Amino acid sequence: MPARTALARSLTLLLALVPFAAEPTARLDRITVSASTTRLPDSESALPNTVTVITREELDRQLAFTHDLSQILGNLVPAFSPARQKLTNFGESLRGRKPLYMIDGVPQSTPLRSGAREAHTIDPALIERIEIIHGANALQGIGASGGIINIITKRAPETDGRFHDLRLAANAALPRHRDDAGGRGAYLYGWRAGQLDLIAGASYGRQGLSYDGEGRPLYIESTQGDLMDARQWDLFAKIGRTLTGGGRLQLMLNRYRQQGDGDYRPVPGDLAANRPASAVRGRPEGTPPNNRVDSASLDLSLPEIAGGALQAQVFWLDFAALYGGGRFASFQDPALPPDWFDQSQNVSQKVGSKLDWTRRELFGLPLRLRLGFDTLRDRTYQSLVHSGRLWVPETVYESLAPFAQAEWWPAEPLMLVAGLRHERGRLVVDDYRTLAYYGGHLVEGGRPKLRETLPNLGAVWHLHAHLNVYASYAEGFTVADIGRVLRAIDAPGYRVEQLIDLRPVIADNRELGLDYDDGRLSAHLAYYESDSDFGSLLVYDAVNNVYNVQRQATAVHGFEGQLAWRPAAATRLGVAYARTRGRYDSDGDGRLDSDLEGINIAPDRVNLFWEQAWGAHVDTRLQASRFQSRDFFRHGTPVASFDGYATLDLFLRWRTGIGDVSLGIENLGDRQYLTYHSQTTASAATWTAGRGRNLTLSWQRRF
Repeated sequence: MPARTALARSLTLLLALVPFAAEPTARLDRITVSASTTRLPDSESALPNTVTVITREELDRQLAFTHDLSQILGNLVPAFSPARQKLTNFGESLRGRKPLYMIDGVPQSTPLRSGAREAHTIDPALIERIEIIHGANALQGIGASGGIINIITKRAPETDGRFHDLRLAANAALPRHRDDAGGRGAYLYGWRAGQLDLIAGASYGRQGLSYDGEGRPLYIESTQGDLMDARQWDLFAKIGRTLTGGGRLQLMLNRYRQQGDGDYRPVPGDLAANRPASAVRGRPEGTPPNNRVDSASLDLSLPEIAGGALQAQVFWLDFAALYGGGRFASFQDPALPPDWFDQSQNVSQKVGSKLDWTRRELFGLPLRLRLGFDTLRDRTYQSLVHSGRLWVPETVYESLAPFAQAEWWPAEPLMLVAGLRHERGRLVVDDYRTLAYYGGHLVEGGRPKLRETLPNLGAVWHLHAHLNVYASYAEGFTVADIGRVLRAIDAPGYRVEQLIDLRPVIADNRELGLDYDDGRLSAHLAYYESDSDFGSLLVYDAVNNVYNVQRQATAVHGFEGQLAWRPAAATRLGVAYARTRGRYDSDGDGRLDSDLEGINIAPDRVNLFWEQAWGAHVDTRLQASRFQSRDFFRHGTPVASFDGYATLDLFLRWRTGIGDVSLGIENLGDRQYLTYHSQTTASAATWTAGRGRNLTLSWQRRF
């Protein structure tokens, strides 16, 4: 049965169930999400989407293994790609598409020139929780073709008083190796007195080398950037004031830096000899890769205005990502000395605002209406820092977007959700000249406009106090890495406004799901489809070590399932599974004839865990991840293969009178494996093993 037919029949079945749904005595209501930033109903149980909320407790356990946010997401969300274990998150996806990263509602992603660094813009020690909406949607504007990853930062005390929160950690390979040690420290101060509150903190960390299961140093990613042989620091503050009538005014500031040390250089692998890429001591040419992020947001909430509640935000983001260099063919120019070395840097500066007004019980009916208006100005370019040339010209995206979202309860067990967002965007690109490698052609600038109306609708049926089913449809959109398109023009006579590749990527997301939670047993099942008639794929250019954009029709579908069981008060067991399949039209003939490859889609994955409290002071978590093998075909011809692998992690925490002592062992069995990215891209230079056994010892105390 075709997948679309199956979806239609399942939706018909769910609709048929509505008249027979029993009236619930209590609604399944697990965790409250941040409605002001997700723009969905207040309760997770009222969302017609798959939603994952990673709590502070879950984060603390994962931080005992790694400070890599991508790996944390993968450990807890099986639909997320395997982590690269690098500074770059290039090739990582959610449901086969790129998610939009946000911090307290402020977008971190840079879709105009996607540099794949948005997963590393804040220290995880400063995060309170993470809210993930799976699947394409336009609730937050551009960039959420795979979903939304909204990072919620730490908060001040709820009542008058103060606290100090101190965290120290050290890690090393097990068994020990040269230069494998790393360490981290984070301090937070929280204070509240009457109407004023503050939370402020700082963190610093340094990471040495990691080693694979055979004791070999892991490959240093000297171009895209690495988390090894690097240091990171973060300064963070959030100041708030409670207003008369229950309103709130809040200012958030964050300054994050990630800087490579440059003490090691990469050693290419050897596919024929089955030897993964590695690293040796020695300083690579140029400045080590780094991330520089400064952001600020001002939030205002007024619970009573014009009969409704008002949420407003203005934000600013200054993001720069420096990449390692090389003497690539694309960097050469007759006007420069031969064999020219250069490095590129992505710069993106955003200024925007969000305004929401919500009215409950509209016209005396069980109807909630949310009206809003967003603005955004995103200025992005990519420069070559040693020669001063622009690889990607300055591109400005300006957007005005009104939206409306409504929730209606026509009957006690049924809620309907519907909304529209109208995006009125404009790209501004001045005349520019491409690099000599592409012919040095003059490209006439322009101001192409984007006009898209993006709907979403859904229904949630509360069939029982513990059981919900839902169905939804939503459209999301992004742009297809405009920077890669603009920099690669290799013929004369082009005008920006005639470049068809500047058309946005519209993803249609359809989903059916079920949620069950009775306090001891919880379950979530979801089937989804995501299609794009004019999608965006990344294709590798081995000569210049870059990926280029190709525009073809794409289709992704998959299944997600999670089950957690508490057989006793001290015991919790769980399993999660995600299966994703994707196809694209490789030759433009209207048929989806080839598999989406590993750079664009995740493998099937199973996550298992066992959490156990051993009395009042000791608890453990044992978790396993299994990635299933897969072959990739283009027109029926195999082009890549993934062997699959499994890893096991162990967490132990001891609560003492002077703080919590935690021990985390990543890859407990010291399994030797090749990463998903390296197996599916098959480049000898970056044929990379994953981390072997690694131990982290940490101490945390709040006083």
